[in-house]
Amino acid sequence: MSRTALRICPLCEATCGLTLTIEGTRVTGARGDRDDVFSQGFICPKGASFAAVDGDPDRLPGPLVRKDGELREATWQEAFDAVAAGIRPVVERYGANSVGVVLGNPNVHTMAGALYPPVLLGALGTRSVFTASTVDQMPKHVSSGLLYGDANAIPVPDLDRTDHLLLIGANPLESNGSLCTAPDFPGKLKALKARGGTLTVIDPRRTRTAKLADRHIAIRPGTDALLLAAMARVLFEEDLVALGDLASHVEALPELREAIGDFTPEAVAGACDVEPDVTRALARELAAAPTAAVYGRIGSCTVPHGTLASWLVDVLNILTGNLDRPGGVLFPQAATDRTPRPAGPGRGFTLGRWRSRVSKHPEAKGELPLSALAEEIDTATEEGEPIRALIAIAANPVLSAPDGDRLDKALDSLDFMVSVDPYLNETSRHAHVVLPPPPPSRSAHHDFAFNTLSVRNQVRYTRPAVPLEPGRMAETEILARLVLAASGMHGADPGAVDATVIDQTLGKAVNEAHSPVHGREPRDLAAQLTGDNGPERRLDMMLRLGPYGDGFGVRPDGLTLEKLLAHPHGVDLGPLRPRLPQPLKTASGRVELLPRPIAGDLPRLRRAMEERADGLVLVGRRHLRSNNSWMHNVPALTGGTNRCTLHIHPEDAERLGVRSAAPVRIKGAGGEVTAPAEITDAVRPGVVSLPHGWGHDRPGTRLTHAATDPGVNVNQLLDGSLLDPLSGNAVLNGVPVEVAPVPGKLTALT
Repeated sequence: MSRTALRICPLCEATCGLTLTIEGTRVTGARGDRDDVFSQGFICPKGASFAAVDGDPDRLPGPLVRKDGELREATWQEAFDAVAAGIRPVVERYGANSVGVVLGNPNVHTMAGALYPPVLLGALGTRSVFTASTVDQMPKHVSSGLLYGDANAIPVPDLDRTDHLLLIGANPLESNGSLCTAPDFPGKLKALKARGGTLTVIDPRRTRTAKLADRHIAIRPGTDALLLAAMARVLFEEDLVALGDLASHVEALPELREAIGDFTPEAVAGACDVEPDVTRALARELAAAPTAAVYGRIGSCTVPHGTLASWLVDVLNILTGNLDRPGGVLFPQAATDRTPRPAGPGRGFTLGRWRSRVSKHPEAKGELPLSALAEEIDTATEEGEPIRALIAIAANPVLSAPDGDRLDKALDSLDFMVSVDPYLNETSRHAHVVLPPPPPSRSAHHDFAFNTLSVRNQVRYTRPAVPLEPGRMAETEILARLVLAASGMHGADPGAVDATVIDQTLGKAVNEAHSPVHGREPRDLAAQLTGDNGPERRLDMMLRLGPYGDGFGVRPDGLTLEKLLAHPHGVDLGPLRPRLPQPLKTASGRVELLPRPIAGDLPRLRRAMEERADGLVLVGRRHLRSNNSWMHNVPALTGGTNRCTLHIHPEDAERLGVRSAAPVRIKGAGGEVTAPAEITDAVRPGVVSLPHGWGHDRPGTRLTHAATDPGVNVNQLLDGSLLDPLSGNAVLNGVPVEVAPVPGKLTALT
């Protein structure tokens, strides 16, 4: 007999509510939850395929431990014994930094991935930390840290109320949004146009989003910061700067005007391939709109000036008075945010507190560039030990980091590696221990990260839709036991991890004057927490201490876990509201419009005005039915347009002798790959495009369907040397490549 259960979708940043159909213990279908307070029934192809993702037969049913060179099935006890025996001797002999930790994108899509990695890093004390952020979004964190003093204070566009939306390097009709959590992003863009608003898209590709736009600017890849700087220059030149209510919260306006004075529309036109009158029109339209929002994403982050581009996105929002106002861009307020502190100066944000051992890359937000992982393993120096052990949690850097071939070899040289992953994939196949979490239907879900980026304040929580099968272990327990095994406490009760976090958090809260529990007894507060397990008790604590919480009885109408459970479709907390100056944590307590690291990088941007790449440059692309390398093993999410082909403009194809569907060789600094050509005017001349996340052709994996059509790894074209210097983010777009046909072969695109 079938039943239904609610589940928040964990397959992309939109976080849509789902209604699952369940037969026994098997999920057989998924549809949108019409009563969900946030998504209101919207569902995309990934969410509709939840059952197939959940029931993928290639998911590992239990842990694997390497014995005599082979990964073999083992008990959980054997697996964690092996982890403790593999990690602790490395720490004790070579020091904490000899253990690297790699966190992949799926971590932010699970409760366990949000709650336990920070505890693991604290317990290990390692500075060898790498995450997917440095191949995606780190420039936005760095620019926000420098502007606002908090790397996680990222304003998002008020999609439901804006009159003018300018997107740069973003394709939300395919990605569903990124650093902007918005179910039915396509519907919100159509609603914008229906109410008379304007949509402008700046992208070298005519994406599905660009096709919807009122104006599409096919910019030359990698020149986003130049165009944005020229737009800001026009605002000053034509007296269009209008800070409005922001004026008292902003400093260094005259200094900014002087700093960008050289970036005239005429000066950047050759590099950007955008006519000066178009640049001026973009600036004037932005300034004239009643409300407006500029939103940049991965295309403007993964370029040589990614941090400057991210900074200039916010600069334009500030200069037009659209920061922190309805219809512009605002700072969300998540239910599990820390208790809001009084406005005033903070500690600010600092870059480069330490550097990588080999290439001396500065840390950003406590992380080193993922591009540097291979060299930190395989290169000896006189300054410290190389990474000898690695903990990879939901990470597949062999495909997601530049030069996967080098990293592939480096991983084989490790003394020990543990991977938390449901699959034996291109990275986890190197592990000495693989710890597989259960399918998502077996896990509770709350979006800690994405609610801080949500276009509407809301809170939702769903308990597991299906109980754990015998022999399975909850992901929260896996990571809690990993913390204990890696920190020298192997064998302790995993519940001790949650209890320690609760004790420490409450102990700190009672000593904060602005906290609702100031001066109270932590043990008494802990005794009030509800929940069936440690993770639920931690969620209850965060809700109670948060901006909408009950403050442990101080505000009787406030949020608690019990109240959230009583609202299975979520609690709507209302539209985004102006919050300045409270979110600011800069040393001045104001928006610091021209931070010193930004000013120091502007000369490099000035030099870019004279640069113009000869030949072809490469950009990536996103597919609606995948999320990085996650979902290529699900038949329902592959095929059709979701293919690993090289998009090339007809003019370039004719010049190079490339035929449709024929294989072409693409060569970059890091190597070469061969893929079928897809001739299309959706890319501008001089630009070719390959999707990321492919390359499922390495031996030793267990990805049956993905291996039937493996595609190629676009990141193999990169050698890892191209980085945005401020953020350490990999340069993935605007990369020079050579393209040539492979003689005598033809590949069908069916």
